[in-house]
Amino acid sequence: MKKYGLLIMLVLLFTGLQAQDDAISKFFSKYMEDDNFSRVYISPKMMQMAGGFLKSAGETSDKEAQELGALISKVRGIRILSADKVNGKPLYEEAMGTLIKNKYEDLMDVADKTSNTKFMVREENGIIMELLMISGSSESFTLLSMLGNFTYQDLNILADKTNMPGMKEYQNGKK
Repeated sequence: MKKYGLLIMLVLLFTGLQAQDDAISKFFSKYMEDDNFSRVYISPKMMQMAGGFLKSAGETSDKEAQELGALISKVRGIRILSADKVNGKPLYEEAMGTLIKNKYEDLMDVADKTSNTKFMVREENGIIMELLMISGSSESFTLLSMLGNFTYQDLNILADKTNMPGMKEYQNGKK
């Protein structure tokens, strides 16, 4: 009987983790064909190629390029969904409603009467698996999801040394 109980708990845990990824994917899927939205998807293979390029270029130039290549290789993918000239506040609320709150930890939350921006991380065993930024205002909406296996120090270096999407906002928020 204990074996069955343990098995059921493991299945429910795995299903909960899968549901979180599915919720964000479903949100992207719901709006990616809408002409009001722009979307960007950078695949894990592209991130691997970019990191490999920097690492190989670094062998002949400098150590910083090689280290940056290693960091970029840790990023497994980036998804961005954004829209201008839309009321982003309801979209912000909808996106926040799809999240399982106990899976994400808030890093930064900026709100005023016209906009909301929230940075969150999903962490497993001390490793950041996802950096999520959701921003909605009376005029725009942006959702950014960066998947990977990195530390907070890695995020700070990426914010400081790259023009990767969302890193400028992340850098401004950590000061």
